[in-house]
Amino acid sequence: MRCVGTVVRGIRTGVIKRGDNLEKIVVDSVMNASSNDNFEIRDKDIIAVTEAVVGIATGNYVSVDDIASDIRNKFPNNEVGIVFPILSRNRFSMILKGIARGTKKIYMLLSYPADEVGNHLFDEKLLYKYNINPYSDCFDEKKYRELFGNIVHEFTGVNYVDVYTEICKNEGCDIEFIFSNNPRDILKYTKDILASDIHTRNNTKKLLEDADIILGLDDIMTKSINGSGYNSKYGLLGSNKSTDELLKLFPENGKELLLGIQKDIKNRTGKNVEVMIYGDGAFKDPIGKIWELADPVVSPFYTDGLEGTPNEIKLKYVSDNTLSDLHGEELNKAMKEEIKKKESNLVGQNKSLGTTPRRIVDLVGSLCDLTSGSGDKGTPVVLIQGYFDNYAND
Repeated sequence: MRCVGTVVRGIRTGVIKRGDNLEKIVVDSVMNASSNDNFEIRDKDIIAVTEAVVGIATGNYVSVDDIASDIRNKFPNNEVGIVFPILSRNRFSMILKGIARGTKKIYMLLSYPADEVGNHLFDEKLLYKYNINPYSDCFDEKKYRELFGNIVHEFTGVNYVDVYTEICKNEGCDIEFIFSNNPRDILKYTKDILASDIHTRNNTKKLLEDADIILGLDDIMTKSINGSGYNSKYGLLGSNKSTDELLKLFPENGKELLLGIQKDIKNRTGKNVEVMIYGDGAFKDPIGKIWELADPVVSPFYTDGLEGTPNEIKLKYVSDNTLSDLHGEELNKAMKEEIKKKESNLVGQNKSLGTTPRRIVDLVGSLCDLTSGSGDKGTPVVLIQGYFDNYAND
């Protein structure tokens, strides 16, 4: 009897730099791990590569000056209304630096009490204390300071209003803050708008379509400037701080890499594996309230076998209902038969209640992000075995 189901391994590689042959590094690292730890590659294994090393190896970087140049071209009136940016030094501070370098005046509309991924400006309970209606109330920085003083983020220990002010000041750009959850409030200040949210950006653009200029972060750096990197689909979304003057972009290309890894593994093992590039996982921290997904998608590129959603029955539901009179080995055998005869689409059926109604790539990408982390584990490649198996597979 098989005793182990899904197995997830973080695969160590060397430190990856610009220009490295990532396909070779990934395949060699997986094969070395297989040999050293005495396991075999199997059909339907998943090899996942973090987007960070894809961007690094391909050299997909932009400078603050590149962003400033694009801002000048797209916002020629020397003012920009930034709507719903996230509160992040890693994700947004460098973007803001580029915007500030490319214009003279910024109006920044911040959502409250938190941004769209859960970074809080202040505790939600203060809304009740000060009788603030988040659905209608709009206030300026003076009112914000009067109410909340110098509130710092619970985990980062910084005041993001101060951080963003300092960035603009250092670039010789004036900034004015507006606090509102209605994006149309920005139109009281400027008609040149940069929607800076991630997952709600299309709705924000739609609500502001009567502005003179309405663009999103996904419209900035979509083409190379002076030989820079770019992302034609997501622009600056998914970018990270690299140095004080450079940002690494979300991968522009990836399909060729995935197919190359898939082919190399087939040639070396005879097995057909699936391959994906993953970024942020789609999970939410119940304590800090942060939704991890600051990338535009969990997986920008993946092979065809990762399409779709799980189609599973809920073992405990079937055990408590359909097979409630059975126990022990008789129950185990009957459960395997229930799995084998399940329909190809269980949507809406009671026996699938509580199974995960999400895309496979989002589930697997989240698993990979939790495995590799974002620090010093040194495992930018993740190997998952048995993910597509179920209790009926021996």
